[in-house]
Amino acid sequence: MQQQTDDMEGSMESPNLEFEYGDMDNFTVELSELYSYTEEPEFSLNRDYFEEDFKNHVKGRRWMELSMEEQRVYVMRLLDALEVTDRDKRLKVARAILYLAQGVFDECDTEADVLYWSRHNVFLLYDMGIFTALLELLSMEIDNNQACSSAVRKPAISLADSTELRVLLSIMYLMVETIRVETEGDSPERKAAREAFRTELGSPLYNGEPFALLLFTMVTKFCCMNAPHFPMKKVLLLLWKTILFTLGGFEELQELKVRMREQLNLSPLPEDSIKVVRHMRAASPPASAMELIEQQQQQKRGRRSRRSAFVDSLEGDSPYAKKQPLVKQDSLDTYNERDPFKNDDARDEEDDPEDVDSGIEGEVDPLDRDVIIQPPPPPQLRPPTERVSFPRGLPWAPKVREKDIEHFLETSRNKFIGFTLGNDIDTLVGLPRPIHESVKTLKQHKYVSIAEVQIKREEELQQCPMTMGEEAVEETPAEILYLGMLPSLSQYVIALLKLLLAAAPTSKAKTDSINILADVLPEEMPITVLQSMKLGIDVNRHKEIIVKAISALLLLLLKHFKLNHIYQFEYVAQHLVFANCIPLILKFFNQNIMSYISAKNSICALDFPHCVVHEMPELTAESLEAGDSNQFCWRNLFSCINLLRILNKITKWKHSRTMMLVVFKSAPILKRALKVKQAMMQLYVLKLLKIQTKYLGRQWRKSNMKTMSAIYQKVRHRLNDDWAYGNDIDARPWDFQAEECALRESIEKFNARRYDKNQNSEFTPVDNCLQSVLGQRVDLPEDFHYSYEMWLEREVFSQPIQWEGLLQAQ
Repeated sequence: MQQQTDDMEGSMESPNLEFEYGDMDNFTVELSELYSYTEEPEFSLNRDYFEEDFKNHVKGRRWMELSMEEQRVYVMRLLDALEVTDRDKRLKVARAILYLAQGVFDECDTEADVLYWSRHNVFLLYDMGIFTALLELLSMEIDNNQACSSAVRKPAISLADSTELRVLLSIMYLMVETIRVETEGDSPERKAAREAFRTELGSPLYNGEPFALLLFTMVTKFCCMNAPHFPMKKVLLLLWKTILFTLGGFEELQELKVRMREQLNLSPLPEDSIKVVRHMRAASPPASAMELIEQQQQQKRGRRSRRSAFVDSLEGDSPYAKKQPLVKQDSLDTYNERDPFKNDDARDEEDDPEDVDSGIEGEVDPLDRDVIIQPPPPPQLRPPTERVSFPRGLPWAPKVREKDIEHFLETSRNKFIGFTLGNDIDTLVGLPRPIHESVKTLKQHKYVSIAEVQIKREEELQQCPMTMGEEAVEETPAEILYLGMLPSLSQYVIALLKLLLAAAPTSKAKTDSINILADVLPEEMPITVLQSMKLGIDVNRHKEIIVKAISALLLLLLKHFKLNHIYQFEYVAQHLVFANCIPLILKFFNQNIMSYISAKNSICALDFPHCVVHEMPELTAESLEAGDSNQFCWRNLFSCINLLRILNKITKWKHSRTMMLVVFKSAPILKRALKVKQAMMQLYVLKLLKIQTKYLGRQWRKSNMKTMSAIYQKVRHRLNDDWAYGNDIDARPWDFQAEECALRESIEKFNARRYDKNQNSEFTPVDNCLQSVLGQRVDLPEDFHYSYEMWLEREVFSQPIQWEGLLQAQ
């Protein structure tokens, strides 16, 4: 009974987090995160402007009572009113449109009604062309130099400085997010509108570039301190949702990957990674040194007592028939589903030194329930209901690259024959039978990625530009976006990382750093303690939402560009590395990650649409401190997983970047993150630890056998990768700078070949016929005949020409 109580206490201290990873949080939450709590008074302001205008044009009726045709007529009238020159009148009309997009909440009784009418109105607004009109107003506000220079000179920027921009961006966000999300009751007309809007946003229709590029421009302008009044949270949220809408989310990526593999005649994917991760179970975090010592002592005592009890039972005098043993039976509990390390989160990571020996050299800790080698079954001392459960295989199918098979055969031929055959992976003459079996097994698990095919194709195009001809590039949304981002890609990446750094909880406030709180700070600073607490929660929530949007945005860009072309992905990844993304993410995780994930920076009563439907309860300091009742903060856990995935993507197969993880001492930081008992987050932490174990030394591996065991159990196996021993060829001294330079050269060649049309002029056919060349019509500038005679005199008649020398040269 005491043991059960202990287990319950342990699970309460470090619970399994019931978190399902996806493209976004609940739709209502995504809407509520658009607004800061300081914007709450503006809800009633929007309503007042709408009702004032509506009563003047529609006498004695409500919006819900109008027919569809009458609603269209009224929206058309608002659209005409948006084109007035008076800035204040324009703002009032924009607020009335925002009230419609927010669901005419004053006429609704429940939150569901607000969401229903918001959806109805948004599709109506899109159908009437409101989005295009808003886009023109947004472009005007971005180019408003007077507002920018005024904001630059201000000592303190507040919510009032970004009023017009916030209203416009809020309407656009509500339109993008509402139309993007499908519902079961959508009519064929709405589905057609969704596809049309998606195509419109992803196509270069707005000044010759996709809509996302305009938002990227706002981000860079803000980070260059040229427009400090821009409401960055709203811009980033709209940018993220635009990319998510136009390019597609994680499930669409998986479907696209399957289709591309079919087109390239590659073998199908061994499994659906999303489904595998969702069914994975979280492991217990690594134990601290003190806990390991205590458990080893308990194990010895438990083994001694069980041995004597077993002997007594054979002699017919078993104490088990009379009473329960006083000592916990740890070796039996090793394979049970309970958590043996139940006090991990009570002890800080600093008490868990990396060099502490876990006991037996080179062996797995016998208390580790994620153990690799299964011992012989112990005597049946428990009732049949408590049968021992063993893990049923590994979650991932192992993979082998063709390069790995080549390396294996090269080593084998050198050893048994004395010479090699280059890249030949079929000839096995002279090799012993076990090598034949090994090669057969390796080929069974051979996996060719889309990236390998793209790299091979690019090499052929570079080597044989004439015979291969011009590459047919499909105009996918990702391709259009990359082409638009290419000239200023480094600026976009640096700007996003600057914002991520400013929003990270580990960052210290500096006077010269960018101010990301322009759209959350009120005009009048709080006076009471309650107001200060409310603003503090709002500021923390504001930063968390910015981190969420940037992390999701960067991950989507990396994944889509990798699928579109590997060198597009490598270009973005290299810019991230050069902009210090790796130490930035490690800095983000170098905090109490459990506190960050369980943060309560939200006030449910102030969230939209709850705050516009229900009566506002009286807020007290106690209710603000209590926060919500959720076990964890969805957005913070989502951000952490996204950042880990970004780190994995930019370091995978790159030895120079793996060494950066080692140099920045990432192992203890990542081990601390394992305390979060969520399977997906643990998987990406273990992947990052796996790629650097060979560089961390034998002592680290010996002292972290539980972590090594978790890597073995949860991370995909590469059959030739002896990551656990450190004697891989890749662990030798490496010219890391040369590796990055070679990659950069390949990227530049790719960009020049595909996007720089001037570079390909040397391969264009040349017309050698004198008559056809002279007969070509040449477009001359308008002022040519004015300066022609002067040019002729200066460049031809006054220049001495040695005709004899020219003939001799021929």
